[in-house]
Amino acid sequence: MAAMDARMADMPRSIAREVRDIFRAATPTHLVLRNRIAAIGMATLVVDAIGTVLVYMFEHTAKNTEISTLGDSLFWVSCQLLTVSSQVSNPFTTGGRVVDVFLELYAIAVVTTLAGSWGAFFHRRGMERHPMGQAAPPGER
Repeated sequence: MAAMDARMADMPRSIAREVRDIFRAATPTHLVLRNRIAAIGMATLVVDAIGTVLVYMFEHTAKNTEISTLGDSLFWVSCQLLTVSSQVSNPFTTGGRVVDVFLELYAIAVVTTLAGSWGAFFHRRGMERHPMGQAAPPGER
């Protein structure tokens, strides 16, 4: 029991160490995760910029729209990509709605890709720490 308590107390330090190792790409596994996160982040910035311009072009002259400036468009598109709701109503134009559907699909794809990437990372790190044929230390079974 005392060994388990000691491991639980060390957990925040261990998590911080893993995060630091991801930024440093300490192992090939850390490098893969860092590259995936960076690629997703860069792609999302590009999608956000393109989506902002497209939604602005489609919506700024539409009747009853709340997206009348580039700032409004950036705010709305960023909220869609973050999969959070905003007080700004959805687009009124067909083009704006098509962009909205694309943004929602992209956001879902990003969330599932990140979840899969983290799952693969944890699996690989577990295999690195406890290769096949080696027993896990007591209490980690």
